[in-house]
Amino acid sequence: MKMTVGQRWVLAVTSVAALMTVLDALVVTTALHAIQLDLRASIAELEWTINAYMLSFAVLLMAGAALGDRLGRRRVLAVGLGLFGLASAACALAPSLEWLIAARAVQGVGAAAVMPTATALLSAAFEPQQRSRALGLFAAITGLATAGGPLVGGAVVQGLAWQWIFWLNIPFAVVLIPLLCTRIGESHGPARALDYRGILLVSIGAFGLVWALLRGNESGWASAEVVVACAVAAAAIAGFVRWELHTDAPLIPMRFFASRAFAAGNGVGFLLSASIAGGAFFFAQFLQIVLRADPLGAGLRLAPWTVTLFVVAPIAGRQVNRFGERPLIVLGLAMQAAGYGWITLIAGPELSYPALIAPFVVSGVGISMTIPAAQSAVLRAVPMTAVGAASGTFNTLRQLGMAFGVALPAAVFAAVGGLESAEAFSAGFTAAMGTAALIALLGAGLGALVPAGTPAGVGEPSASSGAAVDLSGAKA
Repeated sequence: MKMTVGQRWVLAVTSVAALMTVLDALVVTTALHAIQLDLRASIAELEWTINAYMLSFAVLLMAGAALGDRLGRRRVLAVGLGLFGLASAACALAPSLEWLIAARAVQGVGAAAVMPTATALLSAAFEPQQRSRALGLFAAITGLATAGGPLVGGAVVQGLAWQWIFWLNIPFAVVLIPLLCTRIGESHGPARALDYRGILLVSIGAFGLVWALLRGNESGWASAEVVVACAVAAAAIAGFVRWELHTDAPLIPMRFFASRAFAAGNGVGFLLSASIAGGAFFFAQFLQIVLRADPLGAGLRLAPWTVTLFVVAPIAGRQVNRFGERPLIVLGLAMQAAGYGWITLIAGPELSYPALIAPFVVSGVGISMTIPAAQSAVLRAVPMTAVGAASGTFNTLRQLGMAFGVALPAAVFAAVGGLESAEAFSAGFTAAMGTAALIALLGAGLGALVPAGTPAGVGEPSASSGAAVDLSGAKA
């Protein structure tokens, strides 16, 4: 079945909007070394330039999804794009690391409005039999951020300055907002009240966990600061689950987790994103600090890892209906773990770059196979009326996974290595990548729990029986 003109506009605008938010998570990676030198940042402080964005992004995603369902997904997406653009300007103008971290947190708020509404608009525009292909194309277009993020970041840092990686977002927002308002019709989900207590509890839990991981090596894992942070995080997360089970308007519909496809798919998304984030954070720094590449050279050398998503994800998306999600997830994450494990075994100060190409490709192909399959498993497990909530849940856990995937390997790095020499960095890098490989391997095991075939929904009619929405104009 061919896409209509309206569907093409939805795919194009939502994919580029999502690309912008993903690009900003990754374009920073090749700029980290320049930011460290310019603002005299430690590894822990550099982590906050990543995690301030990831945490606000993650904990507000469900709020963004709820607002989109209630106020209109197109409207909330437009507001999110505007806020993202303004926060990007604040990042570019940052005179200090503290300012940069605060502006990155505001960027995350804008991204939290963009990503779930973009995914929900896309999902609502396509019938279930078309959706896997559309999600594969969506992943491929957003994969340009993965493919081009480190390269763009390196080129900008080397040719201009690190601040310009944030100025790049402004043209995206300026072009996308008018197109969104003129080419795409409004779409609503079931009206949901905002779960303020749920947002507060999950925010405290995520922040406490990441804070403990960031501060463990410096303050001591048995220190009062770390123990209290872990205890607060555990209490907040337990309180969040309990509250979500009893509230009438949950932030995350816990009943969906009764579906094995939904629960396992979200767990896979969390662990996959954690392993990707660990690699993205450390690879560019390894190439610059140990292999002495310049920022642009580091971005180019990451291409065997990143370009695969653009090439493989559309193919994988088309294979979901044929083989089901489980084989693609298990094989993909096993390849991701194998690629990282390979790098762990060969990394060192005397390593030559060509030795990294093959494991980069293996890991990249594995990632590309897993992303559309995990997303499909989650969205197929819920009825059409709940696709906004399901999308928000999936993206929330992915973003929390990315924060976790930076914080845990970085804690391992700090315990074993350091920034003072190539030898010290290599020691820490090897330990960090071994940790990221184990995370991916755990994801492969969890992927085996995804049911074979395609689930129909959770206690309600499947998306295939829901009314189609023509987002080029009005509801059909």
